[in-house]
Amino acid sequence: MRATASVLHVDLDAFFAAVEQRDKPSLRGKPVIVGGTGGRGVVATASYEARRYGVGSAMSGREARARCPHAAFLSGRFHAYRATSRLVMDVLRDVSPLVEPLSLDEAFVDLAAAGLPDLEVATVTEVGAELRRRIHEVTGGLTATVGIASSKFLAKVASELDKPDGMTVVAPGTELDLLRPMRVGVIPGVGPATADRLRRAGIHTIAELERTGEDELVALLGKAHGHGLWQLARARDDRPVVSEREAKSISVEGTYDSDLTDRRLMEGLLTRQARDVGARMRKGGHSGRTVTIKVRLHDFTTLSRSSTLSSPTDDGGTIARVARSLLADLDTTGGVRLLGVGVSGLADWVQEDLFGETTAEEDEVEVALPTPPRRAWPPGADVVHDEMGPGWVWGSGSGVVTVRFETADTPPGPVRSYRTDDPALRRVEPPADD
Repeated sequence: MRATASVLHVDLDAFFAAVEQRDKPSLRGKPVIVGGTGGRGVVATASYEARRYGVGSAMSGREARARCPHAAFLSGRFHAYRATSRLVMDVLRDVSPLVEPLSLDEAFVDLAAAGLPDLEVATVTEVGAELRRRIHEVTGGLTATVGIASSKFLAKVASELDKPDGMTVVAPGTELDLLRPMRVGVIPGVGPATADRLRRAGIHTIAELERTGEDELVALLGKAHGHGLWQLARARDDRPVVSEREAKSISVEGTYDSDLTDRRLMEGLLTRQARDVGARMRKGGHSGRTVTIKVRLHDFTTLSRSSTLSSPTDDGGTIARVARSLLADLDTTGGVRLLGVGVSGLADWVQEDLFGETTAEEDEVEVALPTPPRRAWPPGADVVHDEMGPGWVWGSGSGVVTVRFETADTPPGPVRSYRTDDPALRRVEPPADD
């Protein structure tokens, strides 16, 4: 913990939903739910209008529809979220060279490296206010909540206190006064299972956690977790803001609207995912040794299998061959809902030709495959019509797609329906790197 409040945490409010409301004027001020559009989907983000009905992240799409049936359910446009995130991260790096992104909508900023005249509370408060103003400006109206404190832990906690569109600065020396009345669940890493263990031990608040001995916490939660909570309950956190976070693994996965039963199709999907993983590894300068596949069966049972190579690789073909061999050991006759491939044990060097040359038969397996089930007109997707111009998919079914024609810079626009094969209407595909 530092002697100054010089760690800033910024969290964009309901980010995915906010981007959709920005780009779709007819949805502003209305409940919007991103994700959860299919029967097996989960909610990625709910707008604050939807949260009033009890909709939250990670909730099933079915439950979200039951709670808020009048919401707009959108599949998500990650190219738009990435582009907006880049604008925000550029603003943060204008403040300080030490920016640690945690996700598209969240980051730490080290104000001690910002070249400020001092780090007094008034100075960092002014920086936080200006940062929020700039984010609102460059993103076209999105809001952010900021927490500023003497450590990453406290800055993160502070950014949760005045949502949305707020700011909390924790003055040095007041950290424990802030923490003690709070429930233990505000501590990162204290999920439902850990909170339940602590509750059964009579520990509900951070004040009660602070009064608990370290040995007791270690016995209750294990050495690493127990020691970590003992430290955080005393506001002890010396983790630095790191501008480049080291990736621990790289993975790609997909959930499908219809159960997959064709073994050859599954192998093809794993092959394509492995290629994507390899491409991302090469782009990041990584290679890895441990290949893992993730398979969720028709009954929601989730299986994973791993194999560790003798040397690191970043080759998609190599990763694909290992992934297919791991799939061969699993019984998937009942159908598969989700498939994924990941590589861990990352390194910065590669052993070439680990498995030798790819055979012609393997090449055929990789390319001569049917396309997996995919929604051609997912709700929220960008489209353009030859006469009406740009718009987005309101809904589709029975060979018809309904479009609302509007953009971020227009008033709410008209709604029109077309045949799904109408040549005048087409999807606007995201950039290739997204």
